[in-house]
Amino acid sequence: RKNTKRVPSFRKLLRTSKIKLDNKLKNKQYKQQSAVKKYRKEQKKLREAVRDAIASKPFPLEGSRKKKVDEKHEEEEDALPLDMMDEDDLKLMEDLARKASFLTRDLSSHEPVHVKKRKHESVIEKYEKVPRRMQTQPEKELIHLLPIKDKSGIIPQTMEKPALNTAQGEEEDTEEMEEAEDFNEEPLPVLTPEEMAAQRRQKLQERKMHIAALASTILSEPDNNIKKLKELRAMLMEQDPNVAVIVRKLVMVSLMEVFKDIVPSYKIRPLTEAEKATKVKKETQKLREFEEGLVSQYKFYLENLEQTIKDWKQRKLKKSNVISLKAYKGLAEIAVKCLCELLVALPHFNFHNNIIVLIVPLMNDTSKKISELCCEAVKKLFKQDKLGYASLGVVKVISGLVRGRNYDVRPEVLKVFLHLRIKEVELQKDSEDIAPKKKFMTYKEKRKNLSRMQRKWKKAEEKLERELLEAEASESKEKKLKLHTETLNIVFVTYFRILKKAQKSPLLPAVLEGLAKFAHLINVEFFDDLLIVLHSLIASGGLSYRESLHCILSAFYILSGQGDVLNIDPMKFYTHLYKTLFSLHAGRTNDDTGIVLQCLDVMFAKRRKQVSQQRALAFLKRLSTLALHVLPNSSVGILATNRVLMQTFPRMDLLLDNESQGSGVYLPELEEPEHCNAQNTALWELHLLQRHYHPVVQKFAAHLIAGAPTEGSGALSLDLSQRHATELFEEYSMRGMAFNPPVASVTPRRKDTFSQRDSFIDEELNKQLQHHIGATAVHIPLDFAKHLKETSLS
Repeated sequence: RKNTKRVPSFRKLLRTSKIKLDNKLKNKQYKQQSAVKKYRKEQKKLREAVRDAIASKPFPLEGSRKKKVDEKHEEEEDALPLDMMDEDDLKLMEDLARKASFLTRDLSSHEPVHVKKRKHESVIEKYEKVPRRMQTQPEKELIHLLPIKDKSGIIPQTMEKPALNTAQGEEEDTEEMEEAEDFNEEPLPVLTPEEMAAQRRQKLQERKMHIAALASTILSEPDNNIKKLKELRAMLMEQDPNVAVIVRKLVMVSLMEVFKDIVPSYKIRPLTEAEKATKVKKETQKLREFEEGLVSQYKFYLENLEQTIKDWKQRKLKKSNVISLKAYKGLAEIAVKCLCELLVALPHFNFHNNIIVLIVPLMNDTSKKISELCCEAVKKLFKQDKLGYASLGVVKVISGLVRGRNYDVRPEVLKVFLHLRIKEVELQKDSEDIAPKKKFMTYKEKRKNLSRMQRKWKKAEEKLERELLEAEASESKEKKLKLHTETLNIVFVTYFRILKKAQKSPLLPAVLEGLAKFAHLINVEFFDDLLIVLHSLIASGGLSYRESLHCILSAFYILSGQGDVLNIDPMKFYTHLYKTLFSLHAGRTNDDTGIVLQCLDVMFAKRRKQVSQQRALAFLKRLSTLALHVLPNSSVGILATNRVLMQTFPRMDLLLDNESQGSGVYLPELEEPEHCNAQNTALWELHLLQRHYHPVVQKFAAHLIAGAPTEGSGALSLDLSQRHATELFEEYSMRGMAFNPPVASVTPRRKDTFSQRDSFIDEELNKQLQHHIGATAVHIPLDFAKHLKETSLS
């Protein structure tokens, strides 16, 4: 029989790897061989059965037992007469009738001869009891011979078929599989490296042109060419190993840009069954088809990006070995970039929450590049999110990630909370919310006050105003407030869990920094407990200097906001900052000066009524001493803070008077600012700072020696006096390893000196010429004069 093999299509070959095709081919060959052998055995058994049936038809002796009595009599009449047999022969025949003869039983069975009333199993049960074995070697075809009978029973005899026939059978089997091997790839001709590079460039150029043509076609008419998206997305499965990586990257980026351009500014919802059943206009039906195709293709595109990232994370290849694992990393990075762009550009469209679920775990990825990409994308989303929906979704996923990983995440994951667009929440309603909403005239009022034509115009005007109100995209402030409150609740829950369960975690600095920013929005009920936790963290001594500064800043932010109503004296926080001020120096801790300046601003400028004069004098003296040990930008910020202290608190000029007398002696090593007797010392450090090499430090020192006047000769310029201390600290930073402001150039002086020398040489040359030539007027060529000048200079 002829087995016609159907050649697979090109699309099927494109989706199937070579290894899978080889396995399928082997399986088909094995099945066909088994089927042929089984067919031959069945035909052979059938021929033997027919041959045996023709040769002899034995009489079934066992059937005589099951027949009725009257049938037995009829058979006995037909049989041979017993009178002609001896008694011994008759007895032997009766014994044989009771037993099974070898003529009446199946020779193919291996059962013993004497079997009485055994229930024969079916063919299927016998087949199931045969042990399964893998066919390591092809079975040899056997020829059944006549059996041999001995005392133990019948022994079947077999013989191997000659090898010639077997080879012929194998040739017949292989002929049927020749068609399946026709589609195997032929060996490519050997090319030189230059030819391979040229061929690769040509293929790559063709793919680029095809991608550009498809993208431009889609962008020109998205409604009519939405099916082109599928064709462009199919190029993500490029199988040519020479250009597969670059083509897939280009297709990913192209699809991302196409979706950013053609996606509408609203979310597309699926149609209900009732909406699908109703008849609509052609334009409406066309719009529905476009939206449905756009959503489906966008979903498939996101699934492809997700699968690319998963394959790289799991270190496995998909379907084929066209792309190596090293190249998969580049593909995964491009996929992450595309997802980050879509996260920021399309926060209103479908599947945005799915993108968030993909991006947030990658913020904690071991790859620094991918982690930074995702963190920057989330920061951009927070900064541009005006409504708060997207921010709330991201915060929920981050909170779940931190809790699910048992707080074992990178600190950068929590630092993105600092970029949330949540400002101070006003409990009182704004004037816009308090103002009554515009009311439209009732029908009775119109009938009473307006004419018929006026009523008609008023109706059209009110209809237009209602449509404008409905189409207005801005959300109400109450809704924003609700979203921001829910977002902050999740943020604070995350912070408090880390403070409670993971105090030694590397996330603690990020938590303290976040508390310092959002502490004024915390509920008053948690203030006491939070201050106790912060003080215990400082007293434990396990925090770094920067972390302890964040604790102090958080505590004073809490007390400066809604905490004004609480009667709490944070003296222990003042003491801790006072005794740790000298931890700042011109080295690594110089960057912490910005946090110290923020703490001083909250501790003194915003709590001036709760601070005593002794405490202010102690901090003023210690800060002046500290200004000698730090970099110029820190000195400028500290002197700006001293200026605020001298202008805010009275009698600070005591430290500028050398002849003032007081009780006690100044104790600079004492850690208590209230008891160090700072009123008995002087600010001698200002005279040293007045000779500082930085010009801005000199100006501030001279200003403070004059008593920090607001006007007059000792007053500062407006660009210095109206700026905050932290702004000045950042303005004059020396991170670029250069003077800030730059040192003035002295080259103009050198030019003046050279010009004076040149004029002097010219005068001397003229004198010498007049002496040699005389008083007569002689014309001297210009070139000759220059030559004389150069020789004289040399």
